[in-house]
Amino acid sequence: MNIYDTLNEPQRQAVFQTEGPVLILAGAGSGKTRAITYRTAYLIEEKGVSPYHIMAITFTNKAAGEMKERISDLVAYGSEGIWVTTFHSTCVRILRRYIDRIGFDTNFTIYDADDQKTLMKEICKRLEIDTKRYKERALLGVISSAKDELIGPEEFALHAAGDYGKEMQALVYREYQKALRKNNALDFDDLIFDTVKLFQTDPEVLSHYQERFRYIMVDEYQDTNTAQFQLIRLLADKYKNLCVVGDDDQSIYKFRGANIYNILNFEKHFPQAVVIKLEQNYRSTQNILDAANQVIVNNQGRKSKKLWTQNDAGNKIAFHQFESAYEEAEFAARDITQKVYKQGYQYKDCAILYRTNAQSRLFEEKFIVSGIPYKIIGGINFYARKEVKDLLCYLKTIDNAEDDLAVRRIINVPKRGIGATTLNRVQEYADLNDMNFYDALKIAEEIPALKKAAAKIRPFVLFIQSMRSKLGMISLTELMEEIIETTGYVAELEAEGTDEAAARIENIDELISKIAAYEESEDEPTLSGFLEEVALVADIDNLENDSNYVVLMTLHSAKGLEFPNVYLVGMEDGLFPSYPSIVSDTAIEDLEEERRLAYVGITRAKENLSITSARMRMIRGETQYNKVSRFVEEIPRELLDLGESEPKTEKYRSVEPNPRKAAFARAKAVLREKPMASGRYDQPKNFGSQTTVLDYKEGDRVRHIKFGEGVVTQIISGGRDYEVTVDFDAAGTKKMFAAFAKLKKV
Repeated sequence: MNIYDTLNEPQRQAVFQTEGPVLILAGAGSGKTRAITYRTAYLIEEKGVSPYHIMAITFTNKAAGEMKERISDLVAYGSEGIWVTTFHSTCVRILRRYIDRIGFDTNFTIYDADDQKTLMKEICKRLEIDTKRYKERALLGVISSAKDELIGPEEFALHAAGDYGKEMQALVYREYQKALRKNNALDFDDLIFDTVKLFQTDPEVLSHYQERFRYIMVDEYQDTNTAQFQLIRLLADKYKNLCVVGDDDQSIYKFRGANIYNILNFEKHFPQAVVIKLEQNYRSTQNILDAANQVIVNNQGRKSKKLWTQNDAGNKIAFHQFESAYEEAEFAARDITQKVYKQGYQYKDCAILYRTNAQSRLFEEKFIVSGIPYKIIGGINFYARKEVKDLLCYLKTIDNAEDDLAVRRIINVPKRGIGATTLNRVQEYADLNDMNFYDALKIAEEIPALKKAAAKIRPFVLFIQSMRSKLGMISLTELMEEIIETTGYVAELEAEGTDEAAARIENIDELISKIAAYEESEDEPTLSGFLEEVALVADIDNLENDSNYVVLMTLHSAKGLEFPNVYLVGMEDGLFPSYPSIVSDTAIEDLEEERRLAYVGITRAKENLSITSARMRMIRGETQYNKVSRFVEEIPRELLDLGESEPKTEKYRSVEPNPRKAAFARAKAVLREKPMASGRYDQPKNFGSQTTVLDYKEGDRVRHIKFGEGVVTQIISGGRDYEVTVDFDAAGTKKMFAAFAKLKKV
């Protein structure tokens, strides 16, 4: 019996089909890495191909290292001659030899993200570009996207003609590339862009590498962008022995430039291609696979395939819809505890998967209270995230400015032009006079060493004093909103226009929800009380350091992983699929990508899959009512275990185990205690320093800046403000305070 007898029939086809273009559609958990490594061994040992003529490309150094190790285990001699590497490493090796043919020296420098940002700052300063309007990071993102599509500065400028914003970007792009060339430097996108350019302009170099790499294999092909596709097409153009492995159903990185049409149109680019489907799954139960199949089949832009397994049918998919996100987190903690103590699982056998990083907060808090060890993959503790710590330090400074670390952290966030030298002089004065840092800031004009710099400190002190004077007069939620508005913290992030900035804004929204939830649960909420509560849950230093912990991660981070028990949480329209994907100009494509993300989440589960949603979820301090995700509704009823209704025995706070009134209970109480007669909502309502007057009534159509148009279904006096419920056309039913919602009658 040889090693190839251990493969199933489609895997053997993938191994033995060595000549010509081959597309291996490898479903989740179908053993694709095994097929690739065995195929490499077969080429060398059975077909007599020299390792020198074989190339295998993947996306990460880790994946390349693992593949090389597995090939070495199979091939006795010569495996070191195979190029098993990443796209970028491949291009560096080629450019180090031949980049002089396109105008660079071969000792070029590679700029990392920090180098790029420094260079972009210099360019913006030289061109007198307003970086408050056009963020350096956003400009770098535009340039990166252009390079992914092999669009150079000249072509970009042609497309930009007549559009002022794009013309400015074109100017920056041109100057950025000129500066790179002057510095004999390339950024990471240039590595692929310039290698393609080299191949297109120098037939001799291209021919050399076409002869060198007669057999090419590409892993995770669905994640390639246009530049990577062209690189591979050029290399394989002579011998056509190109084998690509991927799964269009797991193409989830469009935001990074991945082009799903590279895999969908493979047969068009290579008409002689042989297509082999790996559909047998070795990971999950049949019920989990059936659920995944029934969801993904709703996508139109895909290759037809259907996962199956010889494993047992297994348990049905557990689905729970809770009243609130707090109950959702409580369920996860309770169910994991039961699995560990009653069913013999370990904590590391459980994973919480969510759409956005901001969703981790409630689970972190509940796990800390429950003594469940956890680790966030691809992120950091919610309260350790920069934007959250920044805003909490504002609150700490307002509450009690004796925390020098908090004051120093935010005195120049956002930028106020207060340099390190100025801060050091203030600290020296404070130390000399035995006072804290903030007290020294208050008398900055009296510090001789500061001179004119004192004028830059004064606005910060006045702002903090102003916020202090409002304590007790406005709610903590309003206080946080005013801090964000006055400092322009979120406005700066919005100006960046990047995915990272959007994720940071989501975290800020979650912090506002945390504050609002705290106020709902306390009879007499105070800023000191809130900061004390946060301090209790933010301290995770005592968590176990071994590897036995529950994993929390976004669905994007979960690709390629597997767990016996998976909790797919927050399955609501507007959250997953995300609201932008539902209402975007490219909604069909965006929804299909979201559906692929759901498919990835479902297929991470080996034995047990729990899907949860909440009828009510607080987002940015507003209570929103969302429908169950359309992806859940696509799973046949017979595959779901709906269980019994969750017991309504007590409501849990997000931090302390003492039972408190949850937001939902409080809302019901308001409905009972403060009924509002029709027509009363046109009366002014005092709300902090402002007066809320509604120019709309129940039944009117209104517009929200984020959610679009909808119909007002209910208006209730909530004490400090009106609570307005709107049934939005696209976003579903939302409940919000009128002063924050800023609804406009249509």
